[in-house]
Amino acid sequence: MTSDDLPIGRRVARWRVRRSMTQQMLADRLRRSKSWVDKIERGARTLDRYSVIQELAHVLRVEPEVLLGQPQSTPAGTPDGVDDIRAALARYDSPEVPPQTDELRRQVGHAWLTYQHAHYGQLVRVVPGLLDAARAAQRAEVLVQAYRITSSVLVKLDEADLAWLAADRAMSAAGDDPILAASATISVAEALRANKRNPLALKAALPTANRLLPARSHPVDHEVGGSGGDQLARQPHDQRGGGGGAFAAAGSPGEWAVGGTLLVQAALAASGCGEYRRADELIERAAGVAASLRGYDDTHRTSFGPVAVELARVLVAAQRGDAAEVLRRHSSVVRREGWRRLPAEYRGAYLVDVARAYLHLGDVRGAARALVDADSVAPAEVRCRASARTVIADVARAQPAPAGVARLATLVGLTR
Repeated sequence: MTSDDLPIGRRVARWRVRRSMTQQMLADRLRRSKSWVDKIERGARTLDRYSVIQELAHVLRVEPEVLLGQPQSTPAGTPDGVDDIRAALARYDSPEVPPQTDELRRQVGHAWLTYQHAHYGQLVRVVPGLLDAARAAQRAEVLVQAYRITSSVLVKLDEADLAWLAADRAMSAAGDDPILAASATISVAEALRANKRNPLALKAALPTANRLLPARSHPVDHEVGGSGGDQLARQPHDQRGGGGGAFAAAGSPGEWAVGGTLLVQAALAASGCGEYRRADELIERAAGVAASLRGYDDTHRTSFGPVAVELARVLVAAQRGDAAEVLRRHSSVVRREGWRRLPAEYRGAYLVDVARAYLHLGDVRGAARALVDADSVAPAEVRCRASARTVIADVARAQPAPAGVARLATLVGLTR
């Protein structure tokens, strides 16, 4: 029997032994009983929840695909297929027979999961057909989702102009639906930031967030485009959404998550403009929204929550050049429970950004650790993105080059 043929419980047991852990040690780190671990390893208890498999994989320091017996190899280099996506975006005709709506929703859901697991090569092959099917169905919600997925993967492949086009198509498809339009605005802001158009990203994200979130969560004066945060009226923390009941009478948690994500995008855009005070204020508002959310169905694929807000704080501190705050906040946030629950794509992208930040702060070892961690979480974030390869090249120039980064440099075809 090969390792791929083993039941998942046997794989768990093998990796536990490789990590020199007893069943009790594994149980303690999972905050479960030794009996639970024993039943999993014997196959007496079924592992049928991916979130639990992710927890096990994290503790055993392997990818979930290893426990599932799925191939894990991630080739270096940008995946082929961008031209096919470009051609799909240029098509205006649709298949004569539209797919069933339920089947199309299933395809969209699978595409999002593929993206969140950072399987960009696989997603690039799927996107053209998904766009054709979504156009044929003429269902606004699935069409917006399809264009947003397309925009997101194009940002990952450093095709920012094409990503902006897909995001703009998502906005058009949203029509008069305010929530669909707001979720599409997330993609618009991401694409604009990828295009280094931070002022435009701020102008897109902030007014939409203000329209979507309850009146008590933002100041009355929310003019966009000023020179700093002084234009934002001051409010007590409990009037910015800090309390758990601040949003009880307005909207759904999913809508608040979209609004909170837009605030995070606006904060990152403000930071990119050098408006650090304004960025801090926007993050505080986002933190208030996140504090009011207690579990929700993330139908708009935002991954928003307290940890996402803390990651934004780290990135803003890095852009401000505050090395002490970066070190303190980063080391703290990656130990939080919510960190492990974020999609692999989200964590990998953040770690590459942190590596870039450490490099700018002169901490080559910190940058190397972040790159190696990113590669273990989401290999495609490191090996398939030109922007990540630039960071690898910069870190690899150190003398001597950190071993892990030297290996990555070889994998992606870089020479020192």
